[in-house]
Amino acid sequence: MSDYAIGLKDIEEAAHRIGPFIRRTPLMTSSSVDRAASRNVFLKCENFQRVGAFKFRGATNAVQKLDAKSAARGVVTHSSGNHAQALALAARIRGIEAHIVMPTNASQVKRDAVVDFGATIYDCEPTQEARERTAAEVVQRTGGILIPPFDHPDVLAGQGTIGLELPVQEPVLDAVIVPIGGGGLISGITLALREIAPKIRVIAAEPAGADDAFRSKRDGVRVTEQVPDTIADGLRTCIGELTWPVLRDLVDRVITVSDDEIRTAMRLLYSLVKLVVEPSAAVGLAVACSPELAQLTGFDRVAVVLTGGNVDPGALHDLLT
Repeated sequence: MSDYAIGLKDIEEAAHRIGPFIRRTPLMTSSSVDRAASRNVFLKCENFQRVGAFKFRGATNAVQKLDAKSAARGVVTHSSGNHAQALALAARIRGIEAHIVMPTNASQVKRDAVVDFGATIYDCEPTQEARERTAAEVVQRTGGILIPPFDHPDVLAGQGTIGLELPVQEPVLDAVIVPIGGGGLISGITLALREIAPKIRVIAAEPAGADDAFRSKRDGVRVTEQVPDTIADGLRTCIGELTWPVLRDLVDRVITVSDDEIRTAMRLLYSLVKLVVEPSAAVGLAVACSPELAQLTGFDRVAVVLTGGNVDPGALHDLLT
């Protein structure tokens, strides 16, 4: 595992570390979803995780792993929403300060949650460069420890705990479909499954309007810049430096879907399963129902990670109609 940022031991230690704080989310099934996808689908409901998203796993692992002296300095991150909330709550649980850089176009419901958890928000322009620059300034000003949204070994290890849970909850799986943005979630899950259930294939699910992972995988070179155009706001980030080798070497393939397909998946979950998910979370189910996956054999039993449910109520109607 030396080629990658973490190994199975790191993920197992993370599972032990975060166990008292996280929820072991359910794996749900629906005959309606199975019919829509023409296969058996198992929904890993991280929308039921604390803060409503899988990000709480990685943030909690990173915060809990800090030694006392480092923790006393507080933590800093930049995030459009779910990691921001996750780090804010993880810091509150640890009893330390959290300083969160958020782009001005971040969802109001996510901004409100960050404030409710007691963190301080610093606004920035909605570009990756502005986020990183502002976070660096906040680190310099506060002395806090930077915990980025995905490209961090402890964050990857925390997200990878989902990979430990899946084969226990459903021992017979052909594949797991994981939405991809920066790649922290899919990297952690892939590295866990590679060791404990190597026959399970991993498929990355990506919006066509933010397809850097698809292009990176296709061309064998990491794409580091793009102008995203998708409703899946949590997947607009390019693949990271630590996560790229996992995508390149171990992820089976990347399948992209349109915003219309994402909306259809959201409506399916909302109307038939009574699950509210954000667009980024619906990308996985959209891939499970996609014509491209339908053309492939050996994907009869797939798990889909529903990454989060933090959708602005004001936007929900527009997304579902």
